[in-house]
Amino acid sequence: MSIDYSEKIPNNVDLAGDRKLQRALESWQPNFINWWKTMGPAVPTQDVYLRTAVDVGKEGWAQFGHVAMEEYRWGVFLSERGDDRRIAFGENRGEPVWQQVPGEYRADLQRLIVIQGDTEPASVEQQRRLGETAPSLYDLRNLFQVNVEEGRHLWAMVYLLHAYFGRNGRDEAEALLQRNSGDLDSPRILGAFNEETPDWLSFFMFTYFTDRDGKYQLGTLKESAFDPLSRTCEFMLKEEAHHMFVGTTGIDRVIQRTCELMREHDTADIAPHGGVPLNVIQKYINFHYSVSLDLFGSEQSTNAANYFTAGLKGRWQEERRTDDHLLTDDGYGMEQVRDGAVVTDEVPALLALNLDLRNEYVKDCQSGVKRWNRILEKNGFDDRVYLPHVGFNREVGLFSTHHVTPKGDLVGTDTWEARRDDWLPSDADRTHVQNLMRPVYEPGKIAGWIAPPSNGINGKPFEYEYVHFA
Repeated sequence: MSIDYSEKIPNNVDLAGDRKLQRALESWQPNFINWWKTMGPAVPTQDVYLRTAVDVGKEGWAQFGHVAMEEYRWGVFLSERGDDRRIAFGENRGEPVWQQVPGEYRADLQRLIVIQGDTEPASVEQQRRLGETAPSLYDLRNLFQVNVEEGRHLWAMVYLLHAYFGRNGRDEAEALLQRNSGDLDSPRILGAFNEETPDWLSFFMFTYFTDRDGKYQLGTLKESAFDPLSRTCEFMLKEEAHHMFVGTTGIDRVIQRTCELMREHDTADIAPHGGVPLNVIQKYINFHYSVSLDLFGSEQSTNAANYFTAGLKGRWQEERRTDDHLLTDDGYGMEQVRDGAVVTDEVPALLALNLDLRNEYVKDCQSGVKRWNRILEKNGFDDRVYLPHVGFNREVGLFSTHHVTPKGDLVGTDTWEARRDDWLPSDADRTHVQNLMRPVYEPGKIAGWIAPPSNGINGKPFEYEYVHFA
């Protein structure tokens, strides 16, 4: 399904065939452009070497070239429609998927779309000033690629709101541009998207951990019986993969440079030598992982059970599961705190769907940890990084009223407060990392706290001039 770039709003959903919808989206478009100019990347650029979708098929769906970011062709792209797609789970399992919104599920589907849509511009706002301290042109280009694609993901959700939810949907689409990350009066809906992203180490952690949460949330919506939402999310997942690549390889390169500096100076305390100490990297992992776990919500959720039963939101890779896809008689093991200890009880599987998704996410996060530890091993160091216990530093769910160490021990408030700076980035840690953030805009050059990438973008060398400044 090729994308029509001759239209004012590029699309593959035949907007020209629905003039009312086309006019509504064209009236929203100037507000989006104004939001981008005021809340998007702060560094003035002439053009950036960006990837643009040209079709939604499995092969050859992107082209690369220098593009002025304000002229990036944001649009509405849905994956190909299945010939005879059927609902894969819940009480409507086996029935044809929905092309329109059933009236009884209207409010729930709108809410799911709004929450997903709200995260997309939020991350752009969080990363607005990062370009001012980019460690290389390669990294600056990657930041901007993430930003424009988050902008397109916002378009994806706004299209659904305009096309299927009437006046309420249009009002919600406007509100997506009125909330702002960290705003005291009108913040973003989810807590993690009101946190600052003040430095590039935080950015790499965000794109590894928090964008990975986005992958899993999109994966559940891809299973939806509401076919336009499913097809929208399927295409978004193609773009989301690049965001996680930026995080994974970014942390790779920070750890590689940390190893080089430890070996060169024969000390783990490389802060005086312009590096990020390994224990500080671990603290950043602890923070961003725990904040991202909160995005999965409470371990037991009647809302998640109702969404599943209705067919609105499935499990990760639902159709690969070998159970009955109803879960009415199934159990699921869940950790909780009882009598001062962490124990495992069985709960109804329908109520534990958030936990099921979170566990899939945790397994995926472990792949990065193994990768980073291979870098340490290859460099001859016995040190290892790790994921903290799922109960560590939690503000949502069963562990939110308890203090749990990274190793999984329950401790009192006094111990927690005394040890907090051993486990989470301290003010001194953040100040040190912030002080390392100095822009390097010369092609082929890179900041001293991070190693260069092993490959450039789209076959281009690291030395390529990925960004032209205004």
